Amino acid sequence: MPVRIYSAAKTVADCFKYRNKIGAEVAVEALKDYLKRNRCGSEALWHFAKVCRVANVLRPYLEAAE
Repeated sequence: MPVRIYSAAKTVADCFKYRNKIGAEVAVEALKDYLKRNRCGSEALWHFAKVCRVANVLRPYLEAAE
């Protein structure tokens, strides 16, 4: 499936938004890769999580990763 990438943080938020279609393990893997590459980019990720309305879904994964 073609996916447009605007920013890495937006892509991770979109993965969690569409986790039922692409699979939760894909979303978690995207989050792990994002956190590995962007140590201080969690503010942008949190912004896009709120925009995509997945902040409550993403919160436990972020807490577990820290």
